[in-house]
Amino acid sequence: MNNKAVIAMSGGVDSSVAALLMREKNYSCIGVTMKLFQNEDIGISREHTCCSLEDTEDARSVAYSVGIPYYVFNFSDRFKETVIKRFVEAYENGATPNPCIDCNRYLKFDKLFERARQIGFDYVVTGHYARIGFDGESGRYILKKGIDETKDQSYVLYSMTQEQLAHTLFPLGDMTKSEVREIAARHGFINAEKHDSQDICFVRQGTYSDFIEEYIGKTYPEGDFITRGGDVIGRHKGIIRYTVGQRKGLGLSFGAPMYVCEINPETNTVVLGDEKDLYSKTLVANDINLISIPEIDGKMRVRAKTRYRQEEQWATAEQISQTELRIVFDEPQRAVTKGQAVVLYDSDTVVGGGTIAYKE
Repeated sequence: MNNKAVIAMSGGVDSSVAALLMREKNYSCIGVTMKLFQNEDIGISREHTCCSLEDTEDARSVAYSVGIPYYVFNFSDRFKETVIKRFVEAYENGATPNPCIDCNRYLKFDKLFERARQIGFDYVVTGHYARIGFDGESGRYILKKGIDETKDQSYVLYSMTQEQLAHTLFPLGDMTKSEVREIAARHGFINAEKHDSQDICFVRQGTYSDFIEEYIGKTYPEGDFITRGGDVIGRHKGIIRYTVGQRKGLGLSFGAPMYVCEINPETNTVVLGDEKDLYSKTLVANDINLISIPEIDGKMRVRAKTRYRQEEQWATAEQISQTELRIVFDEPQRAVTKGQAVVLYDSDTVVGGGTIAYKE
């Protein structure tokens, strides 16, 4: 095993400090920015200079300042197929996707990982706030939360395999965000005070539904808003415009707040209900990945969350097939949403996770 590392550099402060720390550990490094889309892929004119160019220049500036070569790898075809296409298809099927998880799964720790091995580099390094360890008793690599609870990103990394964990380094896992910014400022990095990116990178303007309609080149038909009993109470403007838990933007007026409880692409209907109708105790997840253990034998007590910023909740997990988990929460959970990830924890260690298929 060598000490050569590819640093995934987004142009932000986190990946920049990760690059610096790896150089200080005497790793032989290169900085790499993944080009994920062409302007015309996301509805921006070819001539427009979008913020991705600024991010690339920031990454290049930091790479040169820490003395490492810098490259841009064009992965736009892979991104279009595994992230944008999945994003669109999820909304078309009444689900709410998490493209950041897909980007980690199919780009950073798949395509970039593969490219790093091809050019003779043994590690991929990112600026994620998470930690990787090795459990000698089980012989498995484990994924743990970052120590900065406000920045922990283990939720979006649950799909990492044993092979990927063995060849990935997270140098910020034992640090806080404020410590990272202090290091960047001390070294004069151009992005030391740069804001963290919040929005989906390829939706540059308008709403998600605007992007989908322009990307696909079609509009989605109106349909009925219905009650849980099946009564028609209004018309919706296309299922891609709604997500479970949504209250605003329905275009209807009721005596009490109404929420999107379910989206049915087969009938082109959107089910509305009271807030109490949003709560459920049981979900089934598919496309699962387990990290700390090879499989769940019987029923396992875990803490689980169904959204990135949600506080973990006590639940019982059961593996019902090679690809599926059933999770029963101790207390009903609000707005469990098809397409989102459910991630299971044992203390600060990620047990695994999957994509929410439906709730019971």
